[in-house]
Amino acid sequence: MNIENSIISEIFKEISFSKKEENLIENKLKKLDLKKGVTILKADDKVLNQYYVYNGCLRTYFIDKSGKEHTLQFAINDWWISDYTAFFTTTKAVMYIETIEEATIYQISKKSMEDLFIEIPQLETFFRKKMEKAFASFQKRILANLAQSAKERYVSFINTYPNIEQTVKNYHIASYLGITTETLSRIRKEMSLN
Repeated sequence: MNIENSIISEIFKEISFSKKEENLIENKLKKLDLKKGVTILKADDKVLNQYYVYNGCLRTYFIDKSGKEHTLQFAINDWWISDYTAFFTTTKAVMYIETIEEATIYQISKKSMEDLFIEIPQLETFFRKKMEKAFASFQKRILANLAQSAKERYVSFINTYPNIEQTVKNYHIASYLGITTETLSRIRKEMSLN
C-alpha cells in the first residue's frame, strides 16, 4: 500500500507500534486523493467506512424533506468523519459527505477496524477516546444551538474552525449555525465594527 509510517504515527498519535503492527495498519488503510466537490457518501448508501482527513476540508450534511441542507460537521486536518449512526448501527446513511476543497483522506472499513482491534488492542482504546470526544462535542453543539445566540454560536464556530472561512461557503457556515446567510453577514458586520 506504501503508506508512510510517519502517516500512521500521525494518524494514531501517542501510540507506539511494532513494525508488524505498522504493516497490519498499512494494509487496512486506503489513501484517497480527492478533488473539490466529490461526494463520498450519499443518503441511503450502506456506510462501511470512516475517513481520516489528512488535509483538506469535508462536510457532513443532511437534506430535509423540503430540500434544505443542514450542515452537521466540517472535518479538517486530523479529524475523522462518517455517518456514525449508520456506521455503528448498520442502517443506511441519512447524511451526505462531500469535499469542500481538494483533500487527502484515509479510509478504513468497519471490518478492518474490528480486525485491528483484535490484533492491536490499544487501537480500540484510541477509537473509543475519539468517539467519546466526538460525542461530547456534538452534545455541546446541541446545547449551544438551544441556549446561545447566533453571535455566540458564530464565535464558537470560528474558535473551533480557525481559518476555515476562506474555504467554506457562507451558506455552509450559516447552515451549520442554523441561521440565514443574511444573519451571518449582519453578525460579521457587527463584529467588524467592534
